Amino acid sequence: MDFIGRTSELATLNTELNRGSGFVVIYGRRRVGKTTLIKEFIKDKRAFYFLATTENEAQSMKRFAGVLSRTTKNPMLSKVTFTDWLDLFQVVADDHPDERKVLVIDEFPYLVKTNPEFPSILQNAWDEVLKDHNVMLILCGSLISMMKKHALAYNSPLYGRRTAQIRLTPLQFTDVYAAQDLSFEQAVEQYAITGGVPKYMEFFQTNEPLTEQICRVVLSKNGFLYEEPDFLLNEEVQTPINYFSVLKAISDGNHKLSKIGIAMEQDTSAITPYLKTLIDLGFVTKNVPITEKNPERSRKGLYYVSDNFIRFWFRYVYPFKGELELDNQQIVLDEMNKDFKQKFVAFVYESICRNIFAELCRTGKIAFSPSRIGSYWRNDTEGDTEIDVAAVDNQHKRLFLGECKYHAKPVDVAVYSALQEKGRSKELTTVFKGYEIAYALFSKSGFTDRLVEMSAENPNLLLVQEDHLYRKDP
Repeated sequence: MDFIGRTSELATLNTELNRGSGFVVIYGRRRVGKTTLIKEFIKDKRAFYFLATTENEAQSMKRFAGVLSRTTKNPMLSKVTFTDWLDLFQVVADDHPDERKVLVIDEFPYLVKTNPEFPSILQNAWDEVLKDHNVMLILCGSLISMMKKHALAYNSPLYGRRTAQIRLTPLQFTDVYAAQDLSFEQAVEQYAITGGVPKYMEFFQTNEPLTEQICRVVLSKNGFLYEEPDFLLNEEVQTPINYFSVLKAISDGNHKLSKIGIAMEQDTSAITPYLKTLIDLGFVTKNVPITEKNPERSRKGLYYVSDNFIRFWFRYVYPFKGELELDNQQIVLDEMNKDFKQKFVAFVYESICRNIFAELCRTGKIAFSPSRIGSYWRNDTEGDTEIDVAAVDNQHKRLFLGECKYHAKPVDVAVYSALQEKGRSKELTTVFKGYEIAYALFSKSGFTDRLVEMSAENPNLLLVQEDHLYRKDP
């Protein structure tokens, strides 16, 4: 698969390289493309790339010496038995001393598991050997909790050394779609499963029906993603069954903390630590209405499985594990026929629309400077109100409200009228008093002529078809 996106991350890495003594920490969940990003960055640079494994320390030092031997083209280094990491790092510092070079230690947590003192060893090496010798150091790791503890936390020996950190997240839809040879609808449905995780995307080909790809990659007992959530959780947490239960409860539609507790038959105080860890790992997100001034402290938060594939797995794989073990994939396909597009993909489409809106703002196609992008909902005595895309521009006192329709038919004026009614919510008009409101309708299937005419006469009514602003042909 070709390298996609990551322009801001590459810009950060190049800035740190030009610094001369950059120390960058890159972390993020497995499969998200950290190593691919690093290799793209160092492909035209003098670089030492070392991938740590679960081997003992002596073996790690021997392999590191092999990396140094191949990079410096000094065969003698691979024949020397090193017993001190400082000597190995000194070789890096002495190589081409007047040329900027990059030292990458990938899967850094494995070295810490082997030797808990390694962060202190690396701190000494950075301070005494590497920092002032044209070396840029990159520490990378997939075990997020260990990366935070040993590379980023205040009590880590490495604290204060890093000059930048990158938490790599899955690719945004707009970046993926721009690189694909797929229709918008095909791209949305594929993204609904892969979630922009590069490793998952490798297994979905553009020239094969999506259901056949799902059968081969996800539903088959031999498929790469058949047991993926188990693998991810077992690697990150000590008691995966508790985290698994939380994810299952949320996937079943329990988004309030109280309902998650009821589903698990546990007090909410017992569940909160698991939710916090799942949020830190990037598997769960806490959404709060755009009206909340302190999102972290809000009691109106709803919890969602943020990883598209894990959400898909819990909806269509986990409940039918017994049948799938007997190679009965048809039961899942029948279940998908019921609501995959109408509910599952339509839900993902809302987050895709928020990404599309952000990109249209970034490129100046929508004149809006978002301070925050999210959604809005209210469930009280006044009734239920839900707005799919809600953004605020505090600088210019503007509010943006959008409705997303993943329908086969064009969107009509009634949808706009309903959105305007939601925009007159007492809470919205109170919190954002004096703000100008712009409305937008997002559609994959276009708009009726009547709605297009209204938009042409109203600058505060925007129509977004697929990933672009709709423009009526003259």
